[in-house]
Amino acid sequence: MDFDVSPDQRSHSVPNLTPNLDPSASPVRSDRAVRWRLILGTGSESACGVGLSAQEQAIDTAIGFLYDREAQGRNIRQRGDGKNRTNDRQGGSEGSQLTVPDWINQIHALFPQKTIERLEKDALDRYHLEEMVTNPDLLSRAQPSETLLKAILRTKHLMNPQVLQLARDLVRQVIAALMEKLARPVQSPFWGTLNRRQRSLLKIAKNFDAKTTIQRNLKHYNPQRQQLLIQTPYFSSRQRRQVDRWQILIVVDQSGSMLDSVIHAAVTASIFFGIPSLKPHLILFDTAIVDVTDYCTDPVETLMKVQLGGGTNIAQALRYASTLVNTPRKTIVVLITDFYEGGSPAALFAITRQLVESGVLLLGLAALDETAQPNYDRTVAQQMVNLGASVAAMTPGELALWVAEKVR
Repeated sequence: MDFDVSPDQRSHSVPNLTPNLDPSASPVRSDRAVRWRLILGTGSESACGVGLSAQEQAIDTAIGFLYDREAQGRNIRQRGDGKNRTNDRQGGSEGSQLTVPDWINQIHALFPQKTIERLEKDALDRYHLEEMVTNPDLLSRAQPSETLLKAILRTKHLMNPQVLQLARDLVRQVIAALMEKLARPVQSPFWGTLNRRQRSLLKIAKNFDAKTTIQRNLKHYNPQRQQLLIQTPYFSSRQRRQVDRWQILIVVDQSGSMLDSVIHAAVTASIFFGIPSLKPHLILFDTAIVDVTDYCTDPVETLMKVQLGGGTNIAQALRYASTLVNTPRKTIVVLITDFYEGGSPAALFAITRQLVESGVLLLGLAALDETAQPNYDRTVAQQMVNLGASVAAMTPGELALWVAEKVR
């Protein structure tokens, strides 16, 4: 039989799939049969005698998006079920096609690192599939979005300097929109009473100074129309509560599964940097540590330094954070991680105990994004709670409220 994708093409991406397959699909299905179904592609269900679970179907779709391109030059394709079908990937009752950014994000969610590397290599060398994020013409026409942002962060190491600059501009547009979206919920817990003698550049309704705006725009009054043209609106600043400045150490796991949290942590840290009562630090880690505090005011530069993937050593990152603590009882450590410790759990619990006993407030976040729906190691997280840490999943606004309550 002539399949769309030959076994040697698809099999490159299948070697590490078995541990990730859904064990609840059916007790009589064999991993070997599922594996052959994934290798042979759509249409081989009857030959393999097995269907796919939802997770396995997602894997099959991701593999097919890349390797089914082998058949795109044929007018008539014979499928594994013996039926001839025209080469029209737009028709049929299948789900909507993946875009390249969607595909990049999907493979990072579905496959282990070794398989991702093979898929990306084939995408580059055989199919030139990286074009959406490495082709200047296509990238210049791309619509800025968080999906595209994540795809860029995952493939920026593939980009030449010209394309990287275009990508940086796109990242800046997405981050600017995210900053605008998050500025109010992150800043509002720290606002005090209005200070009408000091102007503010933060143009929000809560700070609008109607009296000053009317007085200073009276020269634009049109007596014929009896209309006042507001050319320049004015906004008041707010008096800050007199509190001691707190250190807030944001320690972020930069493994691929935490990308949403990395993005929101960079933006949140940047907003925190403008709050006088806080002295933020931003630290990224996997098995190495990168202190990006010097770039804290520019989340774009922070994100362009992110290196996704690799192992995880949470204990090492917390030990580094502990060296930055000046006054323990005026320090908050926000650890953003999925708690899957690649190093020694005993070392992690030891540094957790040390920080808590010194008086540091330690908050572990399994997610910091707009949905706050985490996937994390509950055993490790529970042990840290037993040692005195707090563990939660929060939106940036909820984190700001939590911090504001602690520093009052």
